[in-house]
Amino acid sequence: MKKVQPCFSFQPDEATLAKIKDFYAPFQEESPNEYIDLFARGEGVAVTVYKRNKAGKVSVSFQGERAVEEASIWDKNATDTSVQPTLPRPPFPPRLMHPGPVVLNRYPQIGSDEVGTGDFFGPICVCASYVEEKDLPRINELGITDSKKMADDYIMSIGPTLIHEFEYSQLSLPNDKYNAVHDALNMNAIKAKMHNRCDLNLRSKHPDAFIYQDQFAEPSLYFHYLKSEKDVVKNITFHTKGVSLYPSVALASVIARYSFLRKMEELSEHYNMPIPFGAGEDVDRFAQAFVQKYGKAELEKTAKLNFANYKKIN
Repeated sequence: MKKVQPCFSFQPDEATLAKIKDFYAPFQEESPNEYIDLFARGEGVAVTVYKRNKAGKVSVSFQGERAVEEASIWDKNATDTSVQPTLPRPPFPPRLMHPGPVVLNRYPQIGSDEVGTGDFFGPICVCASYVEEKDLPRINELGITDSKKMADDYIMSIGPTLIHEFEYSQLSLPNDKYNAVHDALNMNAIKAKMHNRCDLNLRSKHPDAFIYQDQFAEPSLYFHYLKSEKDVVKNITFHTKGVSLYPSVALASVIARYSFLRKMEELSEHYNMPIPFGAGEDVDRFAQAFVQKYGKAELEKTAKLNFANYKKIN
């Protein structure tokens, strides 16, 4: 397996940020990512300037063989922070090497998955990705599989690569908006609508692609949730282990996780507190501390109020 390209990220001061944007503006390329303010590519390096987070801070990342050399122009402490995959074998072998008829992957394919539905804090992030058979070597090279089986620091390391090399559609639902609609829509209905929108965005560009999804509801119930939608993607292949079986679903799960991790970073920076994942006892203790510092009204903007964690807060 080839190594992941070197990378480095930092948060420049305002003067340095202005110089970076001015310097790379002539090399700027269009990026579909909603979080990116400027993307530029040169020989051996790609530079990404992200939009300001809620705390008003801007991150700049450098990736490629010359990443550290280029980043050192702006930060003398620049070092390679890439994390290498440790998978013993490729998760998705080419079609002719597939071990049997359990799964018939057809290409090109669009697959979708979601992250954040089990977390008291943080948004729901849904992503659909587009994969052709020629993409398999690169997917294997990067060790893409179920994001739950991948380390978060590695996902953060390869995230910029994924969003520039692969075609995808990603939506995030912050918890203030989640709480506003949850009385009318349950979690699965919300997920169905978000999956459908991501699928529609990609299907409009690739109408002949096969559609795969990591199943979270029976197909009949999934389409019932979408009965009020004007446009619905149909002919979907659902599988409860889709994230382990379909490359497009696995890739979508990793990009969704990358988006979720970035959103959680932004929340932690905004509130100057490391916000925990999940919905366990550590989250209960943190929620109490959060309310003591910021008040319950602020918690209601950042947490899912239908979770049992909310009922435990004094």
